[in-house]
Amino acid sequence: MPDVPDCPTCASEFTYRDGLLFVCPSCAHEWTATDDDASDASESDSTVVRDANGNILQTGDSVIVIKDLKVKGASTVVKGGTKVRKIRLVDGDHDVDCKIDGIVGMQLKSQFAKKA
Repeated sequence: MPDVPDCPTCASEFTYRDGLLFVCPSCAHEWTATDDDASDASESDSTVVRDANGNILQTGDSVIVIKDLKVKGASTVVKGGTKVRKIRLVDGDHDVDCKIDGIVGMQLKSQFAKKA
């Protein structure tokens, strides 16, 4: 397709248009046509974190864990269905920072949580 640009993140040529967004199936990067003109500094500020259902998460939201998760370095398990309040979004692979009852603090991947 001549009107669809390559992905600015991974340079994949297999991008497609989804409504007003361009989507890269290789790295799951989404951007608008106006993002092409933006600088890299503004792109890092607009990082969007989505839950398992695709809803946008924000700092202060409540989420529900969707499956049992082993806690690394401990013998406990966070059960699926556990509600976590007042999350904080951070950069990195585990992008949700939270406190769960019985566990001092931990980080979750957003793919294992859904917005409450």
